[in-house]
Amino acid sequence: MGARDVKGVISSVVFAVAMATAIPALADNDGQQRAGNLIATDTEYRDAWQGAVRKQERLPDWVLNLSGASSPMSAVTEDGDKYLVGQVCEKADDCLHNRVVVAFSWDKSKAYVLWVSVPQGVPEDKTPSKHADYRWLGDPDEGMQAMLMEQLKSDPNWY
Repeated sequence: MGARDVKGVISSVVFAVAMATAIPALADNDGQQRAGNLIATDTEYRDAWQGAVRKQERLPDWVLNLSGASSPMSAVTEDGDKYLVGQVCEKADDCLHNRVVVAFSWDKSKAYVLWVSVPQGVPEDKTPSKHADYRWLGDPDEGMQAMLMEQLKSDPNWY
């Protein structure tokens, strides 16, 4: 077997391994679920959400009902556990000023939330992350807080 044949076999094996790990992930996450839809159509998600927001004071309706503009949910692993994670913005055309990053446990028993608000009037050339107010709902531990912050930071408009 020549060097080209070995490279070809290695490339085929790498591709097969990549596909074997990617296809189940895609099956778990079809990219179509949205947080607002989950709590509207599934009582287990709704109960988990109510557990996260029930004792909170002064939450706006769009947070209580997850009725803003939602991004597709994705599967994320934190500390060996899987979560369904996504964002909901108060307004579709203005995610910068009010959004929540939501994580539902895979078994639908818990919801964890990072609510981020940036005051109106912050100049566009200013870093929004330095002016933001962060509020945690659902009692996330440090690992979950880090994962929710990482999801926030994945937005190219968040710096």
